[in-house]
Amino acid sequence: MTLALDIGTGLILLTTALSLLRLVIGPSLPDRVVALDMMTVAIVAFCGLTAIRFDEPAFLDVALALALVGFLATAALARFAERARKIHEKATS
Repeated sequence: MTLALDIGTGLILLTTALSLLRLVIGPSLPDRVVALDMMTVAIVAFCGLTAIRFDEPAFLDVALALALVGFLATAALARFAERARKIHEKATS
């Protein structure tokens, strides 16, 4: 079980690092929104693995709260991107 948790943690850290790279590089706003959402999912998974590793169910509450905040952030950023696209289309028309 320890080996599986170590491998899972390593893969989650790799996923978070690659998502951070995509967040910084971009090149477009939708790329950054998806990268941020992927980072949120990876951190929620990390909280789940931490709950298993330390046998502490409080980390699951943290994961649930983070997942809800991540969903709201993604929805807000998607709405912002849609409005920005519409404004850009009106300006170029």
